[in-house]
Amino acid sequence: MALRGIVTHPDPRLRVTCAPVVDFDANLRALAADMLETMYAAYGRGLAAPQVAMTCRMFVMDADWKTGVPAPGIFINPEVLRASDGRQVYDEACLSIPGTARRIARPAEVLLRWQDETGARREATFVGPAAVIVQHETDHLDGILILDHEAVPLPPDAKP
Repeated sequence: MALRGIVTHPDPRLRVTCAPVVDFDANLRALAADMLETMYAAYGRGLAAPQVAMTCRMFVMDADWKTGVPAPGIFINPEVLRASDGRQVYDEACLSIPGTARRIARPAEVLLRWQDETGARREATFVGPAAVIVQHETDHLDGILILDHEAVPLPPDAKP
C-alpha cells in the first residue's frame, strides 16, 4: 500500500467522466488499497479515483470509522438505482477542495448497485451519512463537485 497525492480543485482531472472498470486484477486491488490508505491518512470518509488522478469508476468509503469500528468499502462501477424523494441536508466537505464545505440537500436514501474488487455484483440501500457519501463520491466519477450543487442556506435562527 502507498499514499497517493490528492488532486485539488481546479485541476481539470476532477471534471472528467470516468470510464467503467473492466479488469478486476491485482492492479485494481492495489489501487483500492492505496485509496483506502490515502483516505484514512487524509481523515476522510470517502475518496474517488479521479481524486488520486485515476479515471476509472471506483470509490472507497468508510462512513463510521471516525466514531466506531472501521468498515472500509470498495465500490466499482457504482450505479444509483433509486433515490428517495425525501431529502437530508449535510455540510459536505471534500478532500479535493480543502477548507471548503457546502450545505447540500440530497436524497435521504439511495439504492446502489456496484461491483466489488473481485467483480462480484452487489446491491444495498444506504441512508444517513452513508447515503451522502455514496452520492458525493458517485458525483466525482461524473466530474461533478460539491461546488456544482446549490447551497442550502442556514435557517434564519441558526448560528454559523
